[in-house]
Amino acid sequence: MSKIKMVTIGGGSSYTPELMEGLIKRHHELPISELWLVDVKEGERKQQIIYDLLNRMVKKANIALKIYQTLDRREALIDADFVTTQFRVGQLDARHKDESISLENGVLGQETNGAGGLFKGLRTIPVILDIIKDVEELAPNAWIINFANPAGMVTEAVFKYTNFKKFLGVCNVPIGMKKAVLEMIDYNSNDQDVKMDLFGLNHMVFMSDLQINDQSYFKKIIETIINKEGSVGVNNIIDLDYEANLLKCLNLIPCPYHRYYFKEKEMLTIETAEYYKGQTRAQVVQKLEKELFELYLDPKLDIKPPQLEQRGGAYYSDVACDVISSIYNDKNQELYVNFQNNGHITNVGHDWAIEMSATVGKDGAKPVQRIKEFDPKTLGMINAIKTFEQLAAKAAITGNYEDGILALNMNPLIHSDIDAKKIFDQLLEAHKEHLPNFFK
Repeated sequence: MSKIKMVTIGGGSSYTPELMEGLIKRHHELPISELWLVDVKEGERKQQIIYDLLNRMVKKANIALKIYQTLDRREALIDADFVTTQFRVGQLDARHKDESISLENGVLGQETNGAGGLFKGLRTIPVILDIIKDVEELAPNAWIINFANPAGMVTEAVFKYTNFKKFLGVCNVPIGMKKAVLEMIDYNSNDQDVKMDLFGLNHMVFMSDLQINDQSYFKKIIETIINKEGSVGVNNIIDLDYEANLLKCLNLIPCPYHRYYFKEKEMLTIETAEYYKGQTRAQVVQKLEKELFELYLDPKLDIKPPQLEQRGGAYYSDVACDVISSIYNDKNQELYVNFQNNGHITNVGHDWAIEMSATVGKDGAKPVQRIKEFDPKTLGMINAIKTFEQLAAKAAITGNYEDGILALNMNPLIHSDIDAKKIFDQLLEAHKEHLPNFFK
């Protein structure tokens, strides 16, 4: 097998040891020979800590993998085979601003939903497009695998505003859902025997079936959830039960992020209370990250610490590495990714970025043939969020104030045009440093 050069932009992320764990586990089939960590000046110290820990992990694993670190993205990208993007423009302080300004104005502002999702997209999309320009010049054969949120909006922008096709967005929510429902039926055998039908948009996916050796277990799973004997959740979202009749009528399993829409009132009450206690999700994560980096500093630590799973990104290395390995080895493995529809799903936009079950190989992602269309019951919600994503992507590209205002007004979590303008203006000023498009 040939050697592989991989570049991780956002190398100082607390998640990077999870990525390294995945690479070590798959080194026999995915022989990464060079891993370059790239970050910005503000993340330099964290990247140094991660660099040292990763070297200890590689030494313990006794594999041939050389790690480099730099603040020069272009230096790192030369002749790369795979590029992963996992950065947060403005770091966690920016997330706290998104959440707190939204909650002060009586609306949810989580990082991929509502005003928070909009402004994270406005900050992230221009950087992603700059990275693509560098990749096209310096590593024209490379695939970009994006973890940066809001992943759906970012993927939408890439396919709408560039000609770059070797791009996939990934998320740990689908694999988390899969593991949760398999636990409900006490199945822990060969994952390759499991087929999960998942469709929708990033952070707005629905599970419609789960089969093991072609036998469906979906009825048993949904009854388990209705009877409150199991749930599908993630660490970063309050695990509120969906109302039984909703699940019966849908006959689908919503992802954890649907709580922001089906249970908006309850989620707003909880998150407002957390805000006034100084416990927004950003503040909780800041505390977790501080503790994690203190662990990472330990010169005896040479594995991914189990505490990292509290961070909310559990299994993300499995998602990332499975996608990369499936492309490299042309496995056509069934995975769950964000990619361009290209007319495969007949009742949504031909060129939409969608998230669903797909086979992934050397040519990218192809939707599984079991899913021909999105369940019509879900199209109202999905269309609303897709319209928001498209308008937000446009605003990120143009830096036009009116485009941004329109995008926020069209989000389902915003209920007043007056509030929309007020919140947009406050967040625009708060993030001025990281929104150069809007202050040209």
